[in-house]
Amino acid sequence: MGQKLIPETLKIRIEELPKKSGVYLFKNRERQTIYIGKALSIQKRVKGHFRFYGESFSKEGKMLSDTVAIDLIETPDEAEALLLEASLVKESLPKYNKELRDDKSYPFLKITAEEYPRLVITRSRKPDGGKYFGPYTDVRLLRQAVRMLRREFPMRTCKTLPKKVCLMYHIGQCKAPCVGYIQKAEYDAMARDLEKFLMGRRDVLVKSLLRRMKEHSAKKEYEKAKTLYEEIQALRSVPNKSEMKDASLVLEALKNGLELPKIPLRIEGFDISNIMGREAVGSMVVMIEGKPARSEYRRFKIRTVKGIDDYRMMKEVVRRRYARVLAEGSALPDLVVIDGGKGHLAAVKSILDELGLPELPIISIAKEHEYLFKPGREKPTIFPQSSPILHLIQNLRDEAHRFAITYHRLLHRKGMIPKKPVR
Repeated sequence: MGQKLIPETLKIRIEELPKKSGVYLFKNRERQTIYIGKALSIQKRVKGHFRFYGESFSKEGKMLSDTVAIDLIETPDEAEALLLEASLVKESLPKYNKELRDDKSYPFLKITAEEYPRLVITRSRKPDGGKYFGPYTDVRLLRQAVRMLRREFPMRTCKTLPKKVCLMYHIGQCKAPCVGYIQKAEYDAMARDLEKFLMGRRDVLVKSLLRRMKEHSAKKEYEKAKTLYEEIQALRSVPNKSEMKDASLVLEALKNGLELPKIPLRIEGFDISNIMGREAVGSMVVMIEGKPARSEYRRFKIRTVKGIDDYRMMKEVVRRRYARVLAEGSALPDLVVIDGGKGHLAAVKSILDELGLPELPIISIAKEHEYLFKPGREKPTIFPQSSPILHLIQNLRDEAHRFAITYHRLLHRKGMIPKKPVR
């Protein structure tokens, strides 16, 4: 119902949403979060909501009429989305998440106040010194999340300490404090790390996974180590709590991920459009604070290169751009992004060196695997496909490609590019 009533901007936004697990945030005109939800497929779940758009008599319809923007945070799986959803709701208490504030309806996670604490699921909060997290809306997913947490934070599960190790120790999900296999201080540190994780500190889980990955590598269990590496990369790509609401935090993650000297507030991206070797053109697009700055875009007709030679064409465009910047005394970007692989990167780096700009940060993105390359490094920097860092670079690259193609077609319509000769 109401598909025709949905604003065009929201229709476009919904189609852009990923079909991946994560948390989505509905926002009103004041950019306040009014609803937070989790999903196995963000796009599918949001589309489910918008079936009720225009129903002024229902709570769902009223919520949707107040929604003007949709933000999201991708997660490695739905269980992680469940944990993140609860922490975000508790933090911002959105208007339409009242049901999540009903402590009697949904279960909590509890770290008990015992000498050797346990992680348990409970439906009631008591003044017993325990630490409570939640509530959580999906019991099935919560149990799945607890299984994951017990692998990474192997605390005891027994209600009373036995006199010998049990099955949980043998399957690696308990450190056996019952027989002194772990010191009290070490056990307490593990419990504190779990508490930090449940409060949104994913770095403690990454630390645990790194330790296990190294252990598997030392035993030459490379497949297990690879699986853990992929989990680590995925977790590192997920911002804590509501970080995705601010693009500057993605830029900060980009700075750290690429080891840049400073946060890349201004990024310039370059591409070449060379259709059948005829009248190639170049493009430069600009992102300022993570958003397109279209008034800063520039187009280039290739002047010095004949035939198909992407390297020389890219060198020409970059030379012209930064020679002019230096001549005018304009500000340099914080990062340059080139569409291409290591060959394109080396070609452009030689031009920057020639212009006296050897310290200007530059990377290239190769289409085949979406790997990022930096000068002086043989191996690429690899981000998972779900990474907001990679998404930002991909968006810049795609925009540069679109702008170059648009210019090429414009020249063709004006008759400035000859048609392909008939043979």
